[in-house]
Amino acid sequence: MLTRIITAIVAIAVFLPVLWFSDTVVFAAVLALLSLVAVLEMLRCTSLWRKWAITVPTCVLAVAFPLMTFWLTREETEHYAVLAVLIGLICVFAVMTFSRGKLTLSDASVSFMSCLYIIAAFCAMGLLRYATEQGAYVYLICFIGAWVTDTFAYFTGRFFGKHKLIPDVSPKKTIEGSVGGTLFCIGAMLLYGYIVSVVSDGDITANYLMLGVSGLFVSIVSQVGDLLMSAIKRTYGVKDYGKLFPGHGGVLDRFDSVMAVALVLYVITAVTGLFTVA
Repeated sequence: MLTRIITAIVAIAVFLPVLWFSDTVVFAAVLALLSLVAVLEMLRCTSLWRKWAITVPTCVLAVAFPLMTFWLTREETEHYAVLAVLIGLICVFAVMTFSRGKLTLSDASVSFMSCLYIIAAFCAMGLLRYATEQGAYVYLICFIGAWVTDTFAYFTGRFFGKHKLIPDVSPKKTIEGSVGGTLFCIGAMLLYGYIVSVVSDGDITANYLMLGVSGLFVSIVSQVGDLLMSAIKRTYGVKDYGKLFPGHGGVLDRFDSVMAVALVLYVITAVTGLFTVA
């Protein structure tokens, strides 16, 4: 536990300056780096990272799209995203066809969909920051909601957990931990709304009912994202995606919940215009 706590403190200390400069290309560059590492972790997990015809273009897209969010509009980014998905499908099917049975449809599908999910999620974080009217506040919901849920679900489950949540997917997660993480996430959203209303000098008024509901929703999505990545690991017999964060694992182990929240929050934002997407 001590290693996990120390790593978290160091990671926060490193990440805070990035958030401070989130209105610059620094934030997009860090997202691009995390996206690249996450994609490599996934390709290594599925044993496809040496399939260069898949790895190289996927890595290029993993870096390019988060960076695009800083320079391009939402519409332009989405336009190129559609083209990238189509080209990616062609590459994967071509490699699978000429692999002489070495690349199965199952592995190709899991790798393609997982990498697409990863890139889209980190791209969504950038779009939430740069392409929404209140981007300076909106994008932080992804990190606050996911990490508060994860942290307090861990400690609540550790001290009070008795009933397993989904042991076949994640043996250590408990129902008590899930409930605890959700309650703390709701509280964090209410506190965040209050802080934003104070910092913005009243320009943004906190709707505490909506914030409470958002906290519940964000926590649920966060936990589903965590379980999704755990399910893939268990399928391929991998304990951790990487070792970048001692006690936590790799980028996918640490950002799995954030990715899910970012992607779902962006979809809702884009569809409903909740935060006035530019």
